[in-house]
Amino acid sequence: MAIAPRLEKYLRERQVKYKVVIHPHSEHSMETAEKAHVPGDALAKGVLVKDDDGYLMVVLPADYHIELESLKKLLKQEVAMVDEVTLGVVFNDCEVGAVPPIGMAYGLKTIWDPTSSLGALDQVYFEAGDHQSLVRISGVQFHELMASAERGEFSHHI
Repeated sequence: MAIAPRLEKYLRERQVKYKVVIHPHSEHSMETAEKAHVPGDALAKGVLVKDDDGYLMVVLPADYHIELESLKKLLKQEVAMVDEVTLGVVFNDCEVGAVPPIGMAYGLKTIWDPTSSLGALDQVYFEAGDHQSLVRISGVQFHELMASAERGEFSHHI
């Protein structure tokens, strides 16, 4: 597949310059970083959660974990992880589990933690929509893509 159609359209409409980086098949974000020879702090991962308003895309580096309690306090509501069936429905142009962190391309409210490493990198990588491809963009363009996203501290380095 290389890059999910909705993600590709979204990037093209915003004139984002990107490169697709191919790597051996992987299942988890840190495994992806290792196989793609990318630092874990430069790989943005998207985690889909459900809150009282619907679905929310949470964006953080691959080598970070979400602090659900911090996220609940920040949003002032309950949040819960979603199952793979839901991922398959919301991201129906992607392989299950290969979620691009650009929630806006899927009409999702998005929040990211800019205090993490993603806030200061020259290049950022993220899932393209399958388990063998990453998108590489400049850190500046990543910031531009995240401009409409909410911000908050809700994660920690592992």
